Amino acid sequence: QVQLVESGGGLVQPGGSLRLSCAASGSIFSLYTMGWYRQGPGKQRELVAAITRGGNTNYSDSVKGRFTISRDNAKNTVFMQMNSLKPEDTAVYYCKAGLVAVVAGPKIDYWGQGTQVTVSS
Repeated sequence: QVQLVESGGGLVQPGGSLRLSCAASGSIFSLYTMGWYRQGPGKQRELVAAITRGGNTNYSDSVKGRFTISRDNAKNTVFMQMNSLKPEDTAVYYCKAGLVAVVAGPKIDYWGQGTQVTVSS
């Protein structure tokens, strides 16, 4: 059984900052790319940022220069520092992790339950 537990969402004023965390726990043999997605009201879920096991990152154009993704491989945790937040960043943010649960098992993508980020004055 694998779980991804997110934390750090909330209400913040425009220009403010938040830090999201996502910890993977349970049966984990190998953890691969981890990422953050978001789904705003009436919108499709979209990739925000992702980071490989080796630390390579990619970002959506809308958050480049404002958000920073990082990970702690020893703790199976991914973080996302969000600065200069805008009202259009309002969304439910989901963590995704690709992992192999057992030796020789398949690589499967797991999702967290989502955390709400609201940017409003």
